Amino acid sequence: MNDTYPQVLFKNRHPDRIATFEEYRAGGGYRALADAIARRTPAEVREIVLDAALLGRGGAAFPAGRKMMTIAEDAPHPRYVVCNADEMEPGTFKDRVLIHADPHLLIEGIILAAWSVQADRGIIFIRPEYENAARILEREIGIAGEHGYLGRHILGTEYSFEIVVHRSAGRYICGEVTAQINALMGRRANPKQPPPYLTQQGLWAKPTLVHNVETFACLPHIVQNGADWFKSLARTADGAGTKIFGISGKVKQPGCYELPIGIRLSEIIENCAGGMLDGSEFKACLPGGASTGFLPRQHYHVEMDFDALKKAGNRLGTGAIMVFDHKTCLVAATLNLMEFFARESCGWCTPCREGLPYIRDLLARIEGGDGEPDFIPMLEEMKVHLYRS
Repeated sequence: MNDTYPQVLFKNRHPDRIATFEEYRAGGGYRALADAIARRTPAEVREIVLDAALLGRGGAAFPAGRKMMTIAEDAPHPRYVVCNADEMEPGTFKDRVLIHADPHLLIEGIILAAWSVQADRGIIFIRPEYENAARILEREIGIAGEHGYLGRHILGTEYSFEIVVHRSAGRYICGEVTAQINALMGRRANPKQPPPYLTQQGLWAKPTLVHNVETFACLPHIVQNGADWFKSLARTADGAGTKIFGISGKVKQPGCYELPIGIRLSEIIENCAGGMLDGSEFKACLPGGASTGFLPRQHYHVEMDFDALKKAGNRLGTGAIMVFDHKTCLVAATLNLMEFFARESCGWCTPCREGLPYIRDLLARIEGGDGEPDFIPMLEEMKVHLYRS
Protein backbone atom coordinates (compact mmCIF):
# COMPACT_ATOMS: atom_id res chain seq x y z
CA MET A 1 0.00 0.00 0.00
CA ASN A 2 2.96 2.35 0.55
CA ASP A 3 3.67 2.57 -3.20
CA THR A 4 0.17 3.86 -3.82
CA TYR A 5 0.02 6.07 -0.73
CA PRO A 6 3.46 7.48 0.21
CA GLN A 7 4.04 7.38 3.95
CA VAL A 8 5.34 10.53 5.62
CA LEU A 9 4.16 10.51 9.22
CA PHE A 10 4.09 6.70 9.27
CA LYS A 11 7.30 6.05 7.36
CA ASN A 12 8.96 4.57 10.47
CA ARG A 13 5.88 2.64 11.57
CA HIS A 14 6.36 -0.98 12.66
CA PRO A 15 3.53 -3.43 13.36
CA ASP A 16 4.69 -4.38 16.87
CA ARG A 17 6.99 -1.69 18.30
CA ILE A 18 7.90 1.99 18.28
CA ALA A 19 10.65 3.43 16.11
CA THR A 20 13.84 3.89 18.11
CA PHE A 21 15.82 7.10 18.39
CA GLU A 22 18.53 5.57 16.19
CA GLU A 23 16.02 4.61 13.50
CA TYR A 24 14.49 8.06 13.58
CA ARG A 25 17.91 9.70 13.20
CA ALA A 26 18.89 7.32 10.39
CA GLY A 27 15.80 8.35 8.43
CA GLY A 28 16.65 12.05 8.66
CA GLY A 29 15.15 12.74 12.07
CA TYR A 30 16.22 15.94 13.86
CA ARG A 31 17.84 17.19 10.64
CA ALA A 32 15.12 19.79 10.23
CA LEU A 33 15.66 21.04 13.78
CA ALA A 34 19.44 21.22 13.38
CA ASP A 35 19.07 23.08 10.09
CA ALA A 36 16.48 25.48 11.49
CA ILE A 37 18.54 26.41 14.53
CA ALA A 38 21.77 26.74 12.55
CA ARG A 39 20.58 28.42 9.37
CA ARG A 40 17.07 29.84 9.74
CA THR A 41 15.51 32.53 11.85
CA PRO A 42 12.36 31.75 13.84
CA ALA A 43 10.42 33.98 11.45
CA GLU A 44 11.63 31.96 8.47
CA VAL A 45 10.40 28.74 10.06
CA ARG A 46 6.99 30.29 10.70
CA GLU A 47 6.85 31.49 7.09
CA ILE A 48 7.55 28.00 5.73
CA VAL A 49 4.70 26.54 7.80
CA LEU A 50 2.37 29.33 6.69
CA ASP A 51 3.25 28.79 3.01
CA ALA A 52 2.68 25.04 3.39
CA ALA A 53 -1.02 25.69 4.11
CA LEU A 54 -1.00 23.22 7.01
CA LEU A 55 -4.41 23.20 8.66
CA GLY A 56 -4.71 22.03 12.26
CA ARG A 57 -5.31 18.28 12.41
CA GLY A 58 -7.19 18.30 15.71
CA GLY A 59 -10.57 19.15 14.21
CA ALA A 60 -10.77 22.95 14.01
CA ALA A 61 -8.61 23.18 10.84
CA PHE A 62 -7.16 26.60 11.73
CA PRO A 63 -4.04 27.48 9.68
CA ALA A 64 -1.10 26.37 11.82
CA GLY A 65 1.32 28.94 10.43
CA ARG A 66 -1.08 31.81 11.01
CA LYS A 67 -1.48 30.77 14.65
CA MET A 68 2.30 30.72 15.08
CA MET A 69 2.53 34.18 13.52
CA THR A 70 0.28 35.68 16.21
CA ILE A 71 2.96 35.45 18.90
CA ALA A 72 4.61 38.85 18.71
CA GLU A 73 8.38 39.23 18.56
CA ASP A 74 8.30 41.34 21.74
CA ALA A 75 5.83 39.07 23.58
CA PRO A 76 6.71 38.45 27.24
CA HIS A 77 8.42 35.34 28.58
CA PRO A 78 8.04 32.59 29.60
CA ARG A 79 6.29 31.40 26.46
CA TYR A 80 4.66 27.99 26.28
CA VAL A 81 3.96 25.33 23.68
CA VAL A 82 1.19 22.86 24.52
CA CYS A 83 0.62 19.63 22.63
CA ASN A 84 -3.00 18.50 22.80
CA ALA A 85 -2.90 14.69 23.10
CA ASP A 86 -6.19 14.46 24.98
CA GLU A 87 -7.99 12.69 22.09
CA MET A 88 -11.24 11.87 23.89
CA GLU A 89 -13.40 12.34 20.78
CA PRO A 90 -15.32 9.05 20.33
CA GLY A 91 -13.99 7.09 17.36
CA THR A 92 -10.70 9.00 17.22
CA PHE A 93 -7.45 7.15 17.92
CA LYS A 94 -4.90 8.49 15.40
CA ASP A 95 -2.76 10.40 17.89
CA ARG A 96 -2.24 7.35 20.07
CA VAL A 97 -1.17 5.32 17.04
CA LEU A 98 1.19 8.09 15.91
CA ILE A 99 2.85 8.34 19.34
CA HIS A 100 3.30 4.57 19.49
CA ALA A 101 4.71 4.54 15.96
CA ASP A 102 7.26 7.37 16.01
CA PRO A 103 7.45 9.43 19.23
CA HIS A 104 10.52 11.42 18.15
CA LEU A 105 8.60 12.82 15.18
CA LEU A 106 6.23 14.46 17.67
CA ILE A 107 9.08 15.56 19.93
CA GLU A 108 10.99 17.19 17.07
CA GLY A 109 7.81 18.87 15.86
CA ILE A 110 7.20 20.40 19.28
CA ILE A 111 10.80 21.66 19.51
CA LEU A 112 10.59 23.18 16.01
CA ALA A 113 7.36 24.97 16.90
CA ALA A 114 8.95 26.18 20.12
CA TRP A 115 12.01 27.48 18.26
CA SER A 116 9.79 29.32 15.78
CA VAL A 117 8.08 31.27 18.58
CA GLN A 118 11.05 31.22 20.99
CA ALA A 119 9.10 29.34 23.66
CA ASP A 120 10.70 28.34 26.95
CA ARG A 121 8.67 25.31 28.00
CA GLY A 122 6.60 22.59 26.35
CA ILE A 123 3.79 20.51 27.83
CA ILE A 124 2.18 17.41 26.36
CA PHE A 125 -1.36 17.19 27.74
CA ILE A 126 -2.36 13.53 27.45
CA ARG A 127 -5.47 11.62 28.49
CA PRO A 128 -5.08 9.24 31.45
CA GLU A 129 -6.05 6.17 29.43
CA TYR A 130 -2.90 6.70 27.34
CA GLU A 131 -0.55 5.74 30.14
CA ASN A 132 1.64 3.62 27.86
CA ALA A 133 1.97 6.54 25.44
CA ALA A 134 2.82 8.88 28.34
CA ARG A 135 5.58 6.55 29.52
CA ILE A 136 6.94 6.21 26.00
CA LEU A 137 7.07 9.97 25.61
CA GLU A 138 8.75 10.52 28.98
CA ARG A 139 11.41 7.96 28.11
CA GLU A 140 12.05 9.29 24.61
CA ILE A 141 12.07 12.92 25.80
CA GLY A 142 14.89 11.87 28.13
CA ILE A 143 16.77 10.29 25.24
CA ALA A 144 16.35 13.43 23.13
CA GLY A 145 17.74 15.47 26.01
CA GLU A 146 20.73 13.17 26.37
CA HIS A 147 21.62 13.83 22.73
CA GLY A 148 21.37 17.60 23.03
CA TYR A 149 17.99 18.22 21.42
CA LEU A 150 16.29 19.33 24.64
CA GLY A 151 17.33 21.14 27.78
CA ARG A 152 19.93 23.82 28.21
CA HIS A 153 21.74 25.14 25.12
CA ILE A 154 20.17 22.92 22.47
CA LEU A 155 22.78 21.75 19.94
CA GLY A 156 25.34 24.07 21.48
CA THR A 157 23.31 27.24 20.92
CA GLU A 158 21.93 29.78 23.38
CA TYR A 159 18.42 28.40 22.94
CA SER A 160 17.00 26.31 25.80
CA PHE A 161 13.72 24.41 25.91
CA GLU A 162 12.23 21.54 27.89
CA ILE A 163 9.16 19.30 27.56
CA VAL A 164 7.11 17.66 30.31
CA VAL A 165 4.22 15.20 30.05
CA HIS A 166 1.05 16.17 31.92
CA ARG A 167 -1.58 13.49 32.54
CA SER A 168 -5.14 14.78 32.33
CA ALA A 169 -7.63 14.15 35.10
CA GLY A 170 -9.82 12.70 32.36
CA ARG A 171 -12.76 14.63 30.94
CA TYR A 172 -13.83 15.12 27.32
CA ILE A 173 -14.09 18.88 27.84
CA CYS A 174 -10.34 19.03 28.52
CA GLY A 175 -9.77 18.63 24.79
CA GLU A 176 -11.24 22.10 24.21
CA VAL A 177 -8.26 24.40 24.17
CA THR A 178 -9.33 27.00 26.74
CA ALA A 179 -10.61 24.29 29.09
CA GLN A 180 -7.27 22.53 28.67
CA ILE A 181 -5.41 25.67 29.68
CA ASN A 182 -7.58 25.93 32.79
CA ALA A 183 -6.92 22.28 33.61
CA LEU A 184 -3.16 22.77 33.29
CA MET A 185 -3.36 25.63 35.77
CA GLY A 186 -5.24 23.44 38.28
CA ARG A 187 -8.59 25.10 37.70
CA ARG A 188 -11.95 23.64 36.78
CA ALA A 189 -11.81 22.66 33.09
CA ASN A 190 -14.39 25.15 31.82
CA PRO A 191 -14.12 26.70 28.37
CA LYS A 192 -13.74 30.47 28.28
CA GLN A 193 -16.35 32.49 26.42
CA PRO A 194 -15.50 34.37 24.36
CA PRO A 195 -12.22 32.47 23.92
CA PRO A 196 -9.12 34.63 24.41
CA TYR A 197 -6.20 34.72 21.99
CA LEU A 198 -4.02 32.17 23.75
CA THR A 199 -0.98 33.23 21.74
CA GLN A 200 -1.28 36.55 23.56
CA GLN A 201 -2.62 35.49 26.95
CA GLY A 202 -2.73 31.74 27.55
CA LEU A 203 -1.14 29.58 30.20
CA TRP A 204 -0.58 31.68 33.33
CA ALA A 205 -1.46 34.72 31.19
CA LYS A 206 1.61 34.19 28.99
CA PRO A 207 1.80 33.57 25.21
CA THR A 208 0.87 29.94 24.52
CA LEU A 209 0.88 28.00 21.26
CA VAL A 210 -1.41 24.95 21.21
CA HIS A 211 -1.45 22.35 18.45
CA ASN A 212 -2.64 18.77 18.03
CA VAL A 213 -0.25 15.78 17.97
CA GLU A 214 -0.64 15.22 14.23
CA THR A 215 -0.15 18.92 13.49
CA PHE A 216 3.18 18.98 15.33
CA ALA A 217 4.25 15.77 13.57
CA CYS A 218 3.91 17.49 10.19
CA LEU A 219 6.39 20.26 11.04
CA PRO A 220 9.74 18.40 10.68
CA HIS A 221 8.79 17.23 7.19
CA ILE A 222 7.56 20.68 6.13
CA VAL A 223 10.68 22.45 7.38
CA GLN A 224 12.97 19.83 5.84
CA ASN A 225 11.26 19.47 2.45
CA GLY A 226 9.53 22.79 1.89
CA ALA A 227 6.03 24.14 1.46
CA ASP A 228 5.59 23.16 -2.20
CA TRP A 229 6.52 19.56 -1.46
CA PHE A 230 3.96 19.38 1.35
CA LYS A 231 1.19 20.81 -0.80
CA SER A 232 2.04 18.36 -3.59
CA LEU A 233 1.14 15.42 -1.33
CA ALA A 234 -2.57 16.28 -1.53
CA ARG A 235 -4.97 15.06 -4.20
CA THR A 236 -6.93 18.32 -4.35
CA ALA A 237 -5.68 21.65 -5.67
CA ASP A 238 -6.41 23.52 -2.45
CA GLY A 239 -5.36 20.71 -0.11
CA ALA A 240 -1.99 20.18 1.53
CA GLY A 241 -0.23 17.20 3.03
CA THR A 242 -1.36 13.79 4.12
CA LYS A 243 -3.92 12.93 6.78
CA ILE A 244 -4.11 10.06 9.24
CA PHE A 245 -7.58 8.56 8.88
CA GLY A 246 -8.82 6.26 11.62
CA ILE A 247 -11.57 4.06 10.23
CA SER A 248 -13.86 1.87 12.31
CA GLY A 249 -17.27 0.28 12.15
CA LYS A 250 -18.67 -2.08 9.52
CA VAL A 251 -15.47 -2.56 7.50
CA LYS A 252 -13.19 -5.56 7.13
CA GLN A 253 -9.91 -3.86 8.06
CA PRO A 254 -10.42 -1.10 10.62
CA GLY A 255 -7.33 0.85 11.61
CA CYS A 256 -5.23 3.96 11.01
CA TYR A 257 -4.10 4.81 7.49
CA GLU A 258 -1.96 7.72 6.31
CA LEU A 259 -3.45 8.93 3.04
CA PRO A 260 -3.33 12.04 0.87
CA ILE A 261 -5.68 14.86 1.68
CA GLY A 262 -8.47 14.76 -0.87
CA ILE A 263 -8.62 10.98 -1.31
CA ARG A 264 -12.18 9.83 -1.89
CA LEU A 265 -14.15 8.24 0.93
CA SER A 266 -15.01 5.27 -1.27
CA GLU A 267 -11.32 4.62 -1.95
CA ILE A 268 -10.52 4.61 1.76
CA ILE A 269 -13.28 2.11 2.49
CA GLU A 270 -12.67 -0.16 -0.48
CA ASN A 271 -8.88 -0.06 -0.95
CA CYS A 272 -7.59 0.55 2.58
CA ALA A 273 -10.26 -0.81 4.91
CA GLY A 274 -10.93 -3.89 2.77
CA GLY A 275 -14.48 -2.95 1.91
CA MET A 276 -17.68 -3.40 3.87
CA LEU A 277 -18.24 -6.50 5.96
CA ASP A 278 -19.78 -9.40 4.07
CA GLY A 279 -23.51 -8.86 3.79
CA SER A 280 -23.24 -5.16 4.63
CA GLU A 281 -24.02 -2.16 2.47
CA PHE A 282 -22.78 1.37 3.15
CA LYS A 283 -25.54 3.47 4.70
CA ALA A 284 -23.72 6.45 6.24
CA CYS A 285 -20.63 7.43 8.17
CA LEU A 286 -19.36 10.03 10.55
CA PRO A 287 -16.44 11.41 8.49
CA GLY A 288 -14.46 13.05 11.25
CA GLY A 289 -15.39 11.77 14.68
CA ALA A 290 -18.44 12.00 16.90
CA SER A 291 -18.77 15.78 16.61
CA THR A 292 -19.32 15.64 12.84
CA GLY A 293 -22.66 14.91 11.18
CA PHE A 294 -23.83 11.76 9.44
CA LEU A 295 -22.66 11.63 5.83
CA PRO A 296 -25.23 9.72 3.73
CA ARG A 297 -24.61 7.39 0.78
CA GLN A 298 -25.04 10.18 -1.77
CA HIS A 299 -21.64 11.47 -0.63
CA TYR A 300 -19.93 8.06 -0.76
CA HIS A 301 -17.37 9.35 -3.29
CA VAL A 302 -16.71 12.70 -1.61
CA GLU A 303 -13.13 13.96 -1.48
CA MET A 304 -11.88 13.79 2.09
CA ASP A 305 -10.71 17.36 2.24
CA PHE A 306 -11.71 20.27 4.45
CA ASP A 307 -13.34 22.28 1.64
CA ALA A 308 -15.05 19.36 -0.09
CA LEU A 309 -16.72 18.18 3.09
CA LYS A 310 -17.72 21.72 3.96
CA LYS A 311 -19.48 21.97 0.59
CA ALA A 312 -21.27 18.70 1.46
CA GLY A 313 -22.53 20.31 4.67
CA ASN A 314 -20.13 18.44 6.92
CA ARG A 315 -16.60 18.62 8.36
CA LEU A 316 -13.39 16.60 8.13
CA GLY A 317 -12.87 16.97 11.88
CA THR A 318 -10.23 14.56 13.17
CA GLY A 319 -10.53 12.24 10.16
CA ALA A 320 -12.07 9.47 12.27
CA ILE A 321 -14.40 7.66 9.87
CA MET A 322 -17.10 5.64 11.66
CA VAL A 323 -18.94 3.48 9.12
CA PHE A 324 -22.55 2.31 9.48
CA ASP A 325 -24.26 -0.29 7.32
CA HIS A 326 -27.85 -0.71 6.13
CA LYS A 327 -28.76 -2.74 9.21
CA THR A 328 -27.66 -0.03 11.66
CA CYS A 329 -30.32 2.14 13.30
CA LEU A 330 -28.99 5.69 13.21
CA VAL A 331 -31.39 6.74 15.97
CA ALA A 332 -29.70 4.19 18.24
CA ALA A 333 -26.27 5.36 17.07
CA THR A 334 -27.16 8.98 17.78
CA LEU A 335 -28.53 8.04 21.20
CA ASN A 336 -25.27 6.28 22.00
CA LEU A 337 -23.31 9.41 21.14
CA MET A 338 -25.72 11.63 23.05
CA GLU A 339 -25.21 9.51 26.17
CA PHE A 340 -21.53 10.37 25.94
CA PHE A 341 -21.97 14.09 25.34
CA ALA A 342 -24.57 14.47 28.09
CA ARG A 343 -22.26 12.73 30.56
CA GLU A 344 -19.19 14.70 29.50
CA SER A 345 -20.74 18.18 29.49
CA CYS A 346 -18.81 20.49 31.79
CA GLY A 347 -22.17 21.83 33.01
CA TRP A 348 -21.10 25.44 32.72
CA CYS A 349 -23.59 26.69 30.11
CA THR A 350 -27.34 26.14 30.32
CA PRO A 351 -28.02 25.02 26.70
CA CYS A 352 -25.48 22.22 26.94
CA ARG A 353 -26.11 21.26 30.57
CA GLU A 354 -29.90 21.09 30.20
CA GLY A 355 -30.27 20.53 26.46
CA LEU A 356 -28.15 17.41 26.04
CA PRO A 357 -30.03 15.31 28.65
CA TYR A 358 -33.29 16.60 27.16
CA ILE A 359 -32.27 15.44 23.66
CA ARG A 360 -31.02 12.15 25.07
CA ASP A 361 -34.41 11.54 26.72
CA LEU A 362 -36.33 12.26 23.53
CA LEU A 363 -34.09 9.93 21.51
CA ALA A 364 -34.38 7.20 24.14
CA ARG A 365 -38.16 7.39 23.98
CA ILE A 366 -38.11 7.24 20.18
CA GLU A 367 -35.73 4.29 20.21
CA GLY A 368 -37.86 2.56 22.85
CA GLY A 369 -41.00 2.84 20.70
CA ASP A 370 -42.61 5.66 22.69
CA GLY A 371 -41.85 8.47 20.27
CA GLU A 372 -44.41 11.05 19.19
CA PRO A 373 -44.58 13.26 16.07
CA ASP A 374 -44.03 16.37 18.21
CA PHE A 375 -40.58 15.11 19.18
CA ILE A 376 -39.12 15.95 15.78
CA PRO A 377 -39.72 19.73 15.88
CA MET A 378 -38.63 19.68 19.53
CA LEU A 379 -35.32 18.10 18.51
CA GLU A 380 -34.93 20.62 15.70
CA GLU A 381 -35.49 23.49 18.13
CA MET A 382 -33.00 22.11 20.65
CA LYS A 383 -30.42 21.69 17.89
CA VAL A 384 -30.65 25.40 17.13
CA HIS A 385 -30.25 26.35 20.80
CA LEU A 386 -27.17 24.17 21.25
CA TYR A 387 -25.61 25.28 17.97
CA ARG A 388 -25.95 28.96 18.86
CA SER A 389 -24.50 28.40 22.31
